[in-house]
Formats: sequence, structure tokens, C-alpha cells
Amino acid sequence: MSPEHFDVLIVGAGLSGIAAGYQLKRKCPGKTFAILEGRGAIGGTWDLFRYPGIRSDSDMYTLGYSFKPWTDPKAIADGPQILNYVRETAFENRLEEAIRFHHRVRRASWSSSEARWTVEAERTVGEGAIQTVRFTCNFLFMCAGYYRYESGYRPEFAGEADFKGRIVHPQAWPETLDYAGKRVVVIGSGATAVTLVPAMAKTAAHVTMLQRSPTYVVSRPAQDALANKLRQHLPARLAYHLIRWRNVLFSMYFFQLSRRKPHAVKELILGGVRHALGPDYDVATHFTPRYNPWDQRLCLIPDGDLFRAIRDKRASVVTAEIDRFTEHGIALKDGSEIEADIIVTATGLVLQVLGGIEVTVDGRAVDFSNTLSYKGMMYSDVPNLAAALGYTNASWTLKCDLTCEYVCRLVNYMDRRGYRQCTPHNDDPAIKPQPALSFTSGYVQRAIAKLPKQGDRRPWRLYQNYALDIVALRFGRVDDGVMHYS
Repeated sequence: MSPEHFDVLIVGAGLSGIAAGYQLKRKCPGKTFAILEGRGAIGGTWDLFRYPGIRSDSDMYTLGYSFKPWTDPKAIADGPQILNYVRETAFENRLEEAIRFHHRVRRASWSSSEARWTVEAERTVGEGAIQTVRFTCNFLFMCAGYYRYESGYRPEFAGEADFKGRIVHPQAWPETLDYAGKRVVVIGSGATAVTLVPAMAKTAAHVTMLQRSPTYVVSRPAQDALANKLRQHLPARLAYHLIRWRNVLFSMYFFQLSRRKPHAVKELILGGVRHALGPDYDVATHFTPRYNPWDQRLCLIPDGDLFRAIRDKRASVVTAEIDRFTEHGIALKDGSEIEADIIVTATGLVLQVLGGIEVTVDGRAVDFSNTLSYKGMMYSDVPNLAAALGYTNASWTLKCDLTCEYVCRLVNYMDRRGYRQCTPHNDDPAIKPQPALSFTSGYVQRAIAKLPKQGDRRPWRLYQNYALDIVALRFGRVDDGVMHYS
């Protein structure tokens, strides 16, 4: 039996996969497409993560879709709200009809002679049995996120077998975990840790955030007063886009200010922490990083919930290195010990390219670390393939929305001109490859050698700038001389 064929195959039914389906349905009428989803539900990250307090660290006016206004009073939304928003978008646009659940894509091979991809997926059937199925498509659109879903980053600690309590990772949170009245230690200082600590502190006996080094933490109101007021007096879509642009412009301004005046921004952030925790708290030790703002992502906390938990003595922060796990907790290198009934290893994600699938072009395996990223969505010498990836310094969906629009422009352009293949190709030997990301975060540095590179100029440069990307992706030419058509 011949593989089922589609004009476009989308991989992933998360935030970006649903955006891709919406845009294709609206802007490429008549084109056939399917969405292959490895799990059994819509939502991606927002369906996978189930730990207490799970929420976005971006406001929903920029994390939300450009085509679907966010109307909830809460600007910093929790995980279930975001999941409902994504699923509502899918159902309103009848995208669930295009989704093939339990189809985990493993391989994709391109044939230039046929000008098509053959995509191999493992389909779960019956009682966990695995069946290999194949599809073909003219264009492959990867919306599988940027990290490994199967498991997070989990370093081994000496003495783990000695610990008599429970050890859990946030990416595989047990539904039956009861932490009420228990002593909890959360290892980590990133977005997951600052979310978990105040959420668990509501019922735990005490929660300790154990960090090797601090992160910049910024408090922001969970509700946007101006947005809520505008919605009362303006049409929902107009109010949404006004607030969206206000937030985009402010985040761009703040990022540029951090780059140009890092010391001033550092003092501004630390001043907010001192105000929240009082003059007697050791902000220098626990909330003053060794790096400048935006060398790593800032951690956002709504309504100062982490600071409030610390002030109320329901939570505390310890900045020290771990020596080993003990029978009753964690021994630190300074000789002290933190007692615990539960240890949460909020130690991060494992980054991977294109959902970890194997990609070949005309029988040649593609090593993406040797490719250049074209406009932040395609890869040098890899035909008819795009990936929806968001910003590191702003909301993920802003770039994904633009990428989805651009893919539609590209598909329509090829259709009008009778082209079957489009391949970004670097003809300029003066282009200098550079790391794709400049972040010093551990999860980035662990994977940087495997990631595609960027160039030192357009269209190979990643500007991490929404305004520049609007110009390039929404209005820029698709026949720019770098994209080769045939």
C-alpha cells in the first residue's frame, strides 16, 4: 500500500502546531495537510507538564495567538488555562480532524528526484503495540518544540540510594504525590523552581529552594489593569492588539536596555527584590547572579508569590553546592544538611533539534550542527523543511506566528510559479558561522554544539527581534536570491 500523501505535514499538536494548522487552513486553501502528534492529546508542553503551579513566564497578550484574542482577566496564565486556550483554538477551527494522535515521528527522508519527503512514524495501537507507518509530503513543517519530551535533564547525585524519601522530576510529575505537611527541597533556580516553590509552600510543611547560583527574579502583576480596562471599552480584538504591541515594545526596550546598561538594569531588578524581601534579607547571596541581565532568561513571578512565601517563612532559599544525598535529606559542601521528605530535581530540559528525528537528504544524513539557520526557520541545503521556533528573549508564539505565515507565503509562491523544491543555500564564503544562541544557561550550553549555527548577516542571522522579523517574514521577498527554487 502506498503511503498517504499530503501537501504539508505538520509534526506536533502543541502551541505552534495548532498555529500552523490554522494558518494553512486560512491562507493555503485547497492544500491538504495533517498534524502528526506523538502523544494522545492536543497541547504539547501545556499538556505534558503537570507539576504544581505550572504557568507561563510570558504574558498571554504576547504568548497568545495573533488571530485569537486572550480575553481572560489573568495576563500571567496558569497551565490549565493555556491548555484550554490551545484546545479551544483547535476545536473552533476543526483542526482536531487533521490530527493523527499517537504518531511519534522518527525519521524523515527527502528525495530530490521525487521532490517529496517520506516520513516514518511509530503509531501506538491496541495495548501499547507499536506499528510503523509512513507518509509522504511536499513540505515538512516541524512544530515539535525544542526539548526532549521523554525525559528532562537529570544529573546523578552521590548518595541518592541512601535517601529514604521520594525523588521526582517536574517533567514526570506523579499524579499521586502527596506533599501536604512534608518537608520539600527543590533543586534549581530557574523558571520551574520559582514556580514550584510558592505553589508547594501552600500546603507543605516547608519548601527550600536549593540553588548552586542565583537567577534574576522579577515580579509582575498577574492581571493587567490597563488591558482589563481597555477590554471594557473597546472591541476585544482591538484591545488585545493594543496591549500586545505595548508589551512587545516594552520587552524589546527592556532587552536592549539590559544590553546597553547592564549595571543599571541589574540594580533596578535587585531594588525590586530588596523592596519585596526587606532590608534584612541577604539579597546579595540569594538573588544576585554572577552574570548580567538577559545573559540568561529572567524568571517572572506573578504578584510576587515567591517573595511572599519567603516572607511568610513557608519557603526559604539556600545557595550552596550539594555534597551528597543522605538518608534524611541533602548534605551540602559547607558541612550543613537540609532535611527533606521529598526532593524535586528541577534541573532543566534537554534541548534537541527537530524533535530528535533522523533526517536524510538524498540518502545523506543531515548533521544540523553543520547547517546555517535561514531566517530562524529553515536550514541550509535542507529542502522543503521549516521549523517553528520562538524567541529566547520574548514570548515563544510571537516568532512562531510569523514563521507559520511565512511558510504559507512560501508554499503559495511555489504553487504559483510551479516550483516543487525550495532550498536555502549559502553562496557567500564570507558568511561567518556563529553559535545560534548566546545564552549562558546550562541547558543551552549542554546542547550548543549540536544546534544549527547562525551567520553574521541576513538572512542567516537570528536577530531575536519581533519588529525586524515582521519586516523580513511578513513583508520581505521570498525570492531573495538565497532561497533556490527548482
